[in-house]
Amino acid sequence: MSKWNFETNRLCQLLGVKYPIIQAGMVWCSGWKLAKEVSEYGGLGTIGAGSMYPEILKEHLQKIQNVLPSNTPYAVNLPLLYPQIQEHIQLIIEHQVPIVITSAGNPKTWTQTLKSNGIKVLHVVSSVKFALKAEEARVDAVIAEGFEAGGHNGREELTTMVLVPAVAEACSIPVVAAGGIKDGKSMFAAMTLGADGVQIGSRFVCSLESSAHDTFKKAILEAPEDATSLTLKELTPVRLLKNAFFHQILQAYQNHASAEELRNLLGKGRSKKGMFEGNLEEGELEIGQVAGYLKDILPAKTILQHILDEYHAIYHQIKNS
Repeated sequence: MSKWNFETNRLCQLLGVKYPIIQAGMVWCSGWKLAKEVSEYGGLGTIGAGSMYPEILKEHLQKIQNVLPSNTPYAVNLPLLYPQIQEHIQLIIEHQVPIVITSAGNPKTWTQTLKSNGIKVLHVVSSVKFALKAEEARVDAVIAEGFEAGGHNGREELTTMVLVPAVAEACSIPVVAAGGIKDGKSMFAAMTLGADGVQIGSRFVCSLESSAHDTFKKAILEAPEDATSLTLKELTPVRLLKNAFFHQILQAYQNHASAEELRNLLGKGRSKKGMFEGNLEEGELEIGQVAGYLKDILPAKTILQHILDEYHAIYHQIKNS
């Protein structure tokens, strides 16, 4: 079995997809419209449930099931620390969601419940230690996410280039690389490091179908290469686009703020305010390091086509050299 041949690639076979590309379930950016486009093209589209109340998730599940061709796989991303997790799990089971990507919590908690209902489970990890725990919990695959990734991240600050080969060597289940992947070159590099496929987030934030606010998308396109930073490690580490709110965080650190003071500063609804409502000053703007290299907003299917064209060009160049 060769991972380079997508017909025999074990991640493609596990997920039932044509291409080993997962669109990340980013909060406030990954609704049913984006997931539909990616899944229809042959990747794995993902609904980001972390920013959804149960009734909103139900609406997105109903809509994607109404428009996707029968048996076309899609996923729901489910942060395990979500306060209404049991309601989300019940909705996922009731709607027979084929694949769930869990993160931010112990995979042992819900993996067997999901798998006993015929649902495949992938879990996001930030270290070899957590990858082995996820494999022990019997997840179907792990997503090794380097600290280049946007949004909530691991405390280890392991880069994708370091993390992916280490996890691939340690685990026997399929490994998906995430963090800093935006095109065919980075996809090829990740698979050369040992990954069976990739998960891509930030590039899809700047898609036409992304539910991110247009103002946020435009801010990403204007971002310099040093525009993001990982912060708030005392709470849950998160990579943010530097804005007025980010500088409030820096000032709080300079004033030796406690974790509780940082929590109060963050408050509630910051990410919605920034990414979904477009408040670039007061909002929390979660995006990966690749933000400084994104220069256009394209349809999701065009993004996928460009990634695959570049990937295959590199593959054939090396194969024939």
